[in-house]
Amino acid sequence: MWTTIQQIAPYAIIFTIPLLITALGALFSERSGVVNIGLEGLMVVGAFSGALVILKMQQLMPGQTRAIWIGLLVATIVGLLFSLLHAFASINLSANQIISGTAINMIAGALTVFLARNITGSGNIRINSGFRPFDVPFLSDIPIIGSLFFTRTYPTTWLILAILIVSTFVLYKTPFGLRLRACGEHPHAAEAAGISVRKMRYIGVMISGAFSGLGGAIIIVTFGGEFTGTVAGLGFLALASLIFGQWKPMGILAATLFFGFASTVANVSQVIPNLAVFPPVILKIFPYVVTLIALIIFSKSSQAPKAVGEPFDSGKR
Repeated sequence: MWTTIQQIAPYAIIFTIPLLITALGALFSERSGVVNIGLEGLMVVGAFSGALVILKMQQLMPGQTRAIWIGLLVATIVGLLFSLLHAFASINLSANQIISGTAINMIAGALTVFLARNITGSGNIRINSGFRPFDVPFLSDIPIIGSLFFTRTYPTTWLILAILIVSTFVLYKTPFGLRLRACGEHPHAAEAAGISVRKMRYIGVMISGAFSGLGGAIIIVTFGGEFTGTVAGLGFLALASLIFGQWKPMGILAATLFFGFASTVANVSQVIPNLAVFPPVILKIFPYVVTLIALIIFSKSSQAPKAVGEPFDSGKR
């Protein structure tokens, strides 16, 4: 059993990282008061732009990791810019945020496949190479936890964990975080205190777009290697992680780790003897069933921001 866990853990963490950064982005958006179910589409846009830029850069500078980092940066910026569509519809036009997010998902999937076919001749974009996994010096030699958490890691793993720490500090220990959370809890009180609710909500949505775009590109440079027009529902899984984690950074970390391990178990179950005894379909639906049960159990004690999803009309209460 221990050997099985050691085999699964590095791959589960790799799968967890894009979920974690995308769910963190959704946290900023919803803490500001805007529901963003367009995470899937924003991840697709990030995966497309990241793959395209990395492919072109690797043709110019083969063998250099700088091309990959440039692709991740471009994916982050493109995700941020694309999220402005959702921000404008939800904040300026007071559109239904669920419908706006759904439109983002539909537009992103169709637009990126169309562009990919016109640029490369097919709907796919395969990069020449991504990041190579490495063992963390010294830490990987620690008994038990070394083989679980510090072997076969990627630079993006440590980048996202750093972003998690910074995000937690920003949300709970800075005036900006207090203003952002106030806009999601009591926007009219925040406005009365001199806070620009629209501005804070724009920032929240833009952060979610940037993080989601980065998450989509991370898939390409770690375990994906190719843009195929979809991220296989990871955006919706990130949204479930946000709810499961009760809109708290550490809760989101725990939820995404759970989904990462559960999804990895489902994907590798048939090649690991200890897991092959379980029908694959049961393992694949397990994390989603647990999520539904958890949502039912904790629905009455949900810690969602009180004003999330509600259009803000300045001057009215």
